[in-house]
Amino acid sequence: MKLRIDTNSATPVFQQIIDQVHFQISTGELPEGTKLPSLRTLASDHHLAINTVAKALRQLEFRGLIRSAERSGYVVAPRDDSIGRYQARGVSSDKTEVHRVVDKLDHGLYRNAFCKITEDYLTGNPDNCNIIHADGSGTKSIIAYLQYKETGDASVFHGISQDSIVMNLDDLLCVGVNGRLLISNTVNRNALNCPGEVVAALIAGSENFLAQLREFGVSIYSGGGETADVGDLTGTLVVDSCVVSVMKKKDVITGALMRPGLAIVGLASAGQASYEQRENSGIGSNGLTSARHEMLAHYYAEKYPESFDAGVSAELMYCGPYRLEDSLPDSSLTVGEALLSPTRTYAPVIYKLLEEHPNLIQALVHCSGGAQTKCLKFGSNIHFIKDGLFPTPAIFNAIQRVSDTAWKEMYKVFNMGHRMEVYCLPEMVETVIAAAATFNIDARVVGRTEAVEDGNRLSLHHGTEIFSYRM
Repeated sequence: MKLRIDTNSATPVFQQIIDQVHFQISTGELPEGTKLPSLRTLASDHHLAINTVAKALRQLEFRGLIRSAERSGYVVAPRDDSIGRYQARGVSSDKTEVHRVVDKLDHGLYRNAFCKITEDYLTGNPDNCNIIHADGSGTKSIIAYLQYKETGDASVFHGISQDSIVMNLDDLLCVGVNGRLLISNTVNRNALNCPGEVVAALIAGSENFLAQLREFGVSIYSGGGETADVGDLTGTLVVDSCVVSVMKKKDVITGALMRPGLAIVGLASAGQASYEQRENSGIGSNGLTSARHEMLAHYYAEKYPESFDAGVSAELMYCGPYRLEDSLPDSSLTVGEALLSPTRTYAPVIYKLLEEHPNLIQALVHCSGGAQTKCLKFGSNIHFIKDGLFPTPAIFNAIQRVSDTAWKEMYKVFNMGHRMEVYCLPEMVETVIAAAATFNIDARVVGRTEAVEDGNRLSLHHGTEIFSYRM
């Protein structure tokens, strides 16, 4: 392995190592299985701090380019073109490295539940349990920032407030949450770029959306929040939320009923639900780092350098053909409208099913991190077969077209047409579809579950192709 380190370059040394090793792997100069020199050898040969070398190799491992070998440092990993661009931007579709850590922790009362559930530490009632959940709008907030800077209209952040709330609420739906919910919002901002009117719009958007949810029987209330000025950490802003609830143990969807023999009913992510103000592209809040840079033009990199990490290769930053105001192909929306469509909540549908058909739902899966492969984390020895998916919404077709991302990877990053899955007995399918229709949400049988002996796996049909995924 050859390295040429220029300590006078504006590019940090660790980034020089990353770029050069990445290039050598991409060109085949370092073929699969090649053992890399040890950290100490690399540091000594190039007069570098060992921590600098370690940082670079960890990033290469995160990109899936190298892997640690037991007691022998790193070797070049098998080539997988589908993950390169996504992980090179510092994001992970399935957070494998995170799950290696958290999966070893206490899983709470119900190991197979979608969210961690604990004893009722808040009130001490042995019949109740507690749920606390944190999530946010992710890098979608940066697209709102670009729109705000271009137009001066801070109301674009109303949808970002909804995104942050829904990413919590719809995870909680999957354990059957049905009591009061208390939410706290956190805004980390660069005060120079995101003044008070941005914070005011986020608060107004949050309060309005919470009030709308209460009209549909979701007892969710604001518990305040925090606005932190962290200009040295972000050039724009990050919007997160934390939700806490108390519910009865008898009402929990524990995950124990996820099994073979069930129908999978998908609830569409695109279209316009009766409780939405406008057409929804279906984008949600997953995969927006990829969507932002693959879709939007380099104009935004030049004009708003605070909106991306300068340490990532320039060829991966805002490399698309569109501006926000451009029309999205095969859609009535602009690119900006499509990318900023607020994440749809399925709370009205799920609450209706829980209230009117309390034993219908066997399991629920919110297709968030991991997207269509999220189901693999639940149940045991199940073959998930998805052979009846919705037509791919225009926004995902556009992202795939401009990025040339493999379709197999697209299904791991984006919901691709449905973001909530209801697992039920086959004879209850029409009940689920009818419940969704009352809110003008399309629903259909997207697949089924069958028994398998060697762990969970997923077969996903895309046209004439069948993609296989395993845990």
